[in-house]
Amino acid sequence: MTIVQRILSAQPVADLTEYQRAGGWEGLKAAGAIDADTVIAEVAASGLRGRGGAGFPTGVKWRTVRDNRSTAIRTSVVVNGAEGEPGTFKDRTIMRVNPFAVLEGALIAARAVDADLVIFALKGSFGPELKRLRAAIDEVRDAGWAEGVELEVFEGPNEYLYGEETALLETIDGRDPFPRLAPPFRRGVREVVEHADDVDSGSNLSAHVVMAGPETVAAPTLVDNVETLANVPQIIARGAAWFRSEGTEESPGTIVCTVSGSTRQHGVAEVAMGTPLREVIDLIGGGARDGRTIKAVLSGVANALIPAALLDTPVSYEAMTAIGSGLGSAGFMVFDDTDDLTSIVAGVSRFLAVESCGQCTPCKQDGLEISRLLAAISRSSAGEADLDAVRDRLSTVTDGARCSLATQQQVVVTSLLDRFPDEVEHHLHGGAEEIEPSLVAELVDINDGRAEIDERHRDKQPDWTYGAEDSGQSPADRLDEQRTPEELPDS
Repeated sequence: MTIVQRILSAQPVADLTEYQRAGGWEGLKAAGAIDADTVIAEVAASGLRGRGGAGFPTGVKWRTVRDNRSTAIRTSVVVNGAEGEPGTFKDRTIMRVNPFAVLEGALIAARAVDADLVIFALKGSFGPELKRLRAAIDEVRDAGWAEGVELEVFEGPNEYLYGEETALLETIDGRDPFPRLAPPFRRGVREVVEHADDVDSGSNLSAHVVMAGPETVAAPTLVDNVETLANVPQIIARGAAWFRSEGTEESPGTIVCTVSGSTRQHGVAEVAMGTPLREVIDLIGGGARDGRTIKAVLSGVANALIPAALLDTPVSYEAMTAIGSGLGSAGFMVFDDTDDLTSIVAGVSRFLAVESCGQCTPCKQDGLEISRLLAAISRSSAGEADLDAVRDRLSTVTDGARCSLATQQQVVVTSLLDRFPDEVEHHLHGGAEEIEPSLVAELVDINDGRAEIDERHRDKQPDWTYGAEDSGQSPADRLDEQRTPEELPDS
């Protein structure tokens, strides 16, 4: 298999004119000629799944949002561009190369779910992407393609949880990026009112923490990832069968992958779903470094370590799940025979513990203790009792969790203990030198074939400050944002 170029062209698309010459806006035109139900049916038939990490069927999400729409308040579409998964740089690459495809996909989604507002949510630190996006929006507005739909750009914080779907909405609402229990189709980014008659159609609506229920009215919000929406225009213009001409039955289409770590080079490229992981590493990363062999691969910090023996696994949702790992956002961090997996997983654990918001006490406190114990093991200054303590904490870290972060801690650390026990034992019995936990954090950029990691994360405290000392408070307590978990209403 080879590199493909469905949504990630070889060269950046210069402007709207060039995008249209290459077939751009044909999807939006086609969507305008059919009803919304037909648009959603075509997306569903394509088998497109969310490219943000969860892999949820896009057509099902769109149908759910449309079916839950309000007659009083219009629906919103939020484009999740808050990319922060360690090892991933694909959404920022798409935004740099072709923001017009993302814009067109978002406008088609707005038509499908009856939305009059699209919010592009990126991190404030994404300078090149924000500049490119704003310029593209100006061109699209001037050309009249966004008529009837308001386009906004939102600049959010650098916290990892900002990319979590419900925490993203919280942040747009003006609060901190703490996950909520209510799903976006039950409460979005617009005001909840007691009765439909109370809605002022001309008001500037801002969200409240009340959730839609039997006595209240609220519009849902469709949240989709940058890459997901970039696929939509061609699906509508060319049809579901065309989209399915690449990929597998359960994972149709292509996926944009990032390869970094111990490879000859680092980069981002698009491949057909079902391409073997080994081939992805070779195509994008140039394979293992000279004289070295690959030991393991991590797909972000949400999935189990993949040992070298499983490198021929196809890159697809079903195949990655079948080997006890996952595809995530296809950000593959590669480790060779010179890498110490204990120090790497200790780094993963620290990243997740620091980024935990603390609304769920076990996630924060157990996570920090797991991180501390793994750091001691990595430094070869711990014993069997410390390893037992790690296992104990792994059994409770997910208690009461409202998002997946605690589960990520559990999954990645457990995969080290179960799949690479010798790596850990080597540290416990004095066979390894003292090694500090590796820095695991989001990618800042990829330049000249080398990924740049956010070095500032070394100084980030568990309370989300960058001072010399941690306050001892969780971010939720320090920022006074902790709320009692809400029960979903029956209707």
